[in-house]
Amino acid sequence: MQRTVSPVDGSVYVERALAGEAHIEAALSNAVEAQRAWKRVPIAERARVCKSMAAWCVGHADTLGEELTRQMGRPIAHSALEITRGFVERVSYMADIAESALADIAIEPKDNFQRFIRREPLGVVFAVAPWNYPWLTSVNAVVPAVLAGNAVVLKMAQQTPLVAERYAEAFSAAGLPDGVFQFLHLDHAQVDSVIRDERIGFVAFTGSVGGGHAVQRAAGERFIATGLELGGKDPAYVRADAALDAAVENLVDGAFFNAGQSCCAVERIYVHRDLFDRFVGGFVALAREYRLGDPLERATTLGPMVRIEAAESVRGQVREAVLAGAKTLIDSKNFPESRDGTPYLAPQVLVDVDHRMRIMTEETFGPAVGIMPVKDDEEAIALMNDSGYGLTASVWTADAGAAIRIGERVETGTWYMNRCDYLDPALAWTGVKDSGRGCTLSRLGLEAFTRPKSFHLRLKI
Repeated sequence: MQRTVSPVDGSVYVERALAGEAHIEAALSNAVEAQRAWKRVPIAERARVCKSMAAWCVGHADTLGEELTRQMGRPIAHSALEITRGFVERVSYMADIAESALADIAIEPKDNFQRFIRREPLGVVFAVAPWNYPWLTSVNAVVPAVLAGNAVVLKMAQQTPLVAERYAEAFSAAGLPDGVFQFLHLDHAQVDSVIRDERIGFVAFTGSVGGGHAVQRAAGERFIATGLELGGKDPAYVRADAALDAAVENLVDGAFFNAGQSCCAVERIYVHRDLFDRFVGGFVALAREYRLGDPLERATTLGPMVRIEAAESVRGQVREAVLAGAKTLIDSKNFPESRDGTPYLAPQVLVDVDHRMRIMTEETFGPAVGIMPVKDDEEAIALMNDSGYGLTASVWTADAGAAIRIGERVETGTWYMNRCDYLDPALAWTGVKDSGRGCTLSRLGLEAFTRPKSFHLRLKI
């Protein structure tokens, strides 16, 4: 039995039986059969179905948002926005470009020959998605895979199982043929077994670095590709010419939205020493305005972390940093709901930090951020690259030329200027180092769910 314990009050919110062997076998067999027919459906019809699915989700956004709040603790004022903004934006963009992005690739003419490359679907895509942004992380794989003519089997994290079930309802309402999209509630051993099954043609995984290694070990027994979106320790660099107020406002949000539980949350900030004191003062003042509390109340802007253990992990990083010489700038007593032994955790800002501390080098995945002064671009670049991760990074500056020059040297999948913590569906979402491999979104993300097939036709003999 799989149980979802709500971080709101510690109650069991959802219980689901794990899929049995017969259920898994039926799902994979049905997916294979359904995909054979689905790949022959015109791309325009696939796009229509995906857009209709998204429209169903938007129409039920309030209900889905409340379910999400109860499952993982995000403030209800923010939960539905995951669907009505990012989710529908990504579905719409990918559906709109599908026909051109998946069209045959024409080859330069050659007398007496017809040649082209066709993008063939991979077959059955197994998508394994996390709880922190369950709609946004899953849509990056589910919709491109369906658009490309694949069948999809979704395994959602134990914390947010209802998301998988709502996908099924939405696709059914949109008219997707049975078997093209299915979900399974599975444990880790069952996930490993499904990955090893010969009917799986591709694995799309979003989660921890450890989880990514487990996926790779299972997939390594077979000649199939995997897409891995893993962790992050995303840096921001505030140059001396930055628009200070805008940088403060956006970086506070980038660090603390969703209680910092985002792979691309801002987790370390480097500020030119000329701006350092003013930046830190503004950052702390704005962070103190967050309201920590019951996420079902509309006034709450910072909800609980997903589990007590997650909150304790963040507290542990902060304590270690303080013992090593760091200074905390927010008194948790101003957030009475923040108490040890609960998932409710006040935001925290640390200075006098360095890269000997885990708070600046290991993924925190919570509402705590360290801020360091730097003397110039060179020091900032060296510190940003001093990480095992490389998902996103940002620079805050008035100089676009400098932003490009710095970005060319920073080891990251996405480089921002004057923004952070956002995915543009027109751009490839990808990571380097321990942040993963492969990509989703953009034209390249659609192609990732296909394989090339060459057609080489001699017209006359």
